[in-house]
This record gives sequence, structure tokens and C-alpha cells, in this order.
Amino acid sequence: VPRSRWLSVSGGISVAYVFVHLLPELEHHQRQIGAEVEFGDRHAYLAALAGLAVFYGLELLAVTSRRTRRREESKDLAGRHVFVLHMAMFALYNAVVAEILVNWDNSWPLFLFTFALAVHFVVVDYGLRDHHKQDYDRVGRYVLAGTFAAGFVGAILVQPPEPVVAVMSAFLVGGIVINVLKEEMPAERESSFLAFAGGLVGYAGLLLIVP
Repeated sequence: VPRSRWLSVSGGISVAYVFVHLLPELEHHQRQIGAEVEFGDRHAYLAALAGLAVFYGLELLAVTSRRTRRREESKDLAGRHVFVLHMAMFALYNAVVAEILVNWDNSWPLFLFTFALAVHFVVVDYGLRDHHKQDYDRVGRYVLAGTFAAGFVGAILVQPPEPVVAVMSAFLVGGIVINVLKEEMPAERESSFLAFAGGLVGYAGLLLIVP
């Protein structure tokens, strides 16, 4: 299905944000975790790997469920159990983003972070609507908007320990990578590489010149 080039631009921006800002931050997260955990020295990287694996597993589950329902029920949407699981995991995903927003450390311009995550949510929204159709429009999008707001308020009222924040942030890194690439890679998407590359190069260049 031909898709908007703006979605590919958004994907490129999201990936640039991950590789230029979030991945370098993993070492900082690792120091925070290592100060509290005596064994091992790759905790943040393992958390990022776990994020990628979990959201990749969710994507495969949704694809398999849609394929089964198309064959058995002539319905091109994932099953209700997959919908509930998707909403639960993306509620956590949104809450982590909200927590990072509240506890921003001023090491990087906040408007760039906000812009990168805003366009990333556009990509996530597109993917979830594709899998869940009317269930997402009727319930899912409001659940995710609500959990972001709840995560924002919760982060203001309760300050989690730094190692916990570090683990959640690292988990988010892996989730962002797979959630962007799964939307860009499939051949049937007919994504625009030039638009993707334009968003990636343009945003990465912006990150490099902004102090």
C-alpha cells in the first residue's frame, strides 16, 4: 500500500534520535545501574536488547493473529487478546516517555526531544491502527493518550530511583528502533527511502550542530 512520505520522514527522524542521542546515553545509564548492581557490566545494553525483543515479539504476534483471522474469519485485524497486550505494553512505553520528559536533565534541548518523540508517536499510531482498526480508533488511542498523561502526573508525584529510570530509558531505546524499522522495512509498505533518509540526515545534522 503506498504510504505517506511524511511517515517515512518521521521514521528517519526517530532513528536519528535513537542513534545520535539515545544510544550514546546508554553508557550513562549503565553507570547509574552499575552503581547499584554488583554483578555484570552490560545491564543497560541488555535492557535495550530486551526492549527490541519484546516489541518485535508483539509485532510477530499481531501479524500471526491477523493472518489467522483473515483465513478463518475473513477479518483483517488482530485478535482481542493481542489488542489488550499491545495496549498494555504501549501504555508502559508511553509512561516511560512521560517520565523522561518530566525528569529532563537539560543536557539536550527539550524541544528537540519533544519533536522527535512526537513524530515517533505518529509512526506508532499508524502501525497500531493498521493492526487493530476500529478497536484502536474506538478505545486504543484514548487508552494510550490517557496513560501518557497518567505517566506524566505520576512522574511528578513519585520520583523513581535513578537506576530504575536508567533501565526504563534503555528499554525504550530498543523499542523505538524496532517500532520504526518494522514500519519502514516491509516491501508491501512501499516506503520512500529518500524521505526516510532525508528525515534521518536532516535531524541527525540538527542534533550535531545544536549544543
